Amino acid sequence: WAKSHCCSFPKWFPPRAGSPRPRSVSNPKACVIRAETVQLSRNVLMSSTSTPGPAPDALELAALLCSRVCHDLISPVGAIVNGLEVLDDNPKPEDRDFALDLIRKSAKTASARLQFCRLAFGAAGSAGAQIDLGDAQNMAKGHIEDGKITLGWNLPRLLLPKNRVKLLLNMLVIAQQTIPRGGTLKIDPVGDGETMSFRVTAAGLNARVPQNIADVLSAPSVPPAADAHAVQPYYTRLLAQACGLRVSLTPEGENVVISAA
Repeated sequence: WAKSHCCSFPKWFPPRAGSPRPRSVSNPKACVIRAETVQLSRNVLMSSTSTPGPAPDALELAALLCSRVCHDLISPVGAIVNGLEVLDDNPKPEDRDFALDLIRKSAKTASARLQFCRLAFGAAGSAGAQIDLGDAQNMAKGHIEDGKITLGWNLPRLLLPKNRVKLLLNMLVIAQQTIPRGGTLKIDPVGDGETMSFRVTAAGLNARVPQNIADVLSAPSVPPAADAHAVQPYYTRLLAQACGLRVSLTPEGENVVISAA
């Protein structure tokens, strides 16, 4: 469908965050690549979705997390390919400048997402390793602050066990989903030292609690089935359990609070 119908519509670059409507370019190849990228993104997310079943084993959990990372990277990488395709066709000067700007910003976005995912979902060092909260702050800002959301980071700079830092980053991903129109995420410490936990307050227009995420976090026993859509909150729950904590996602006035205690 993508190849046979895509080029009957205007060919657009993928939109940039905070930018006006993108300019069109006459490049069928870029159009096809973008359509295939969108379809691949859908396939990645839908490949593991199914009717509820037993909780995933370690192998399936790893596969679901890989799907999640691929989904986060498909958009900026696809935009880079689109820009390169336009440059290959000797475009007009204004289209060339637009393509270079798109490639530059998309490469920066892809790099920030890779660094964040490496820490949030990856091994992040050997067992028992500790991570600097300052490094976590830099990665969180690079990934989450996109022109719509800003971070208020009130944590001291110290070393914490890696699972606690991974838990914090995954809590931020969940908090980000509670303010789809943008806003602020305020991160405060709960306690101190190596046993510190966290409280993230999301404030923004029409802040809401995604019920499916709240259900995964608060289920009294291991929740059934974690598909590609639910694997991230499911993984957050596992990280909290490894730290001897429990994560809650609740409304608080016009804000939403996710806390670990």
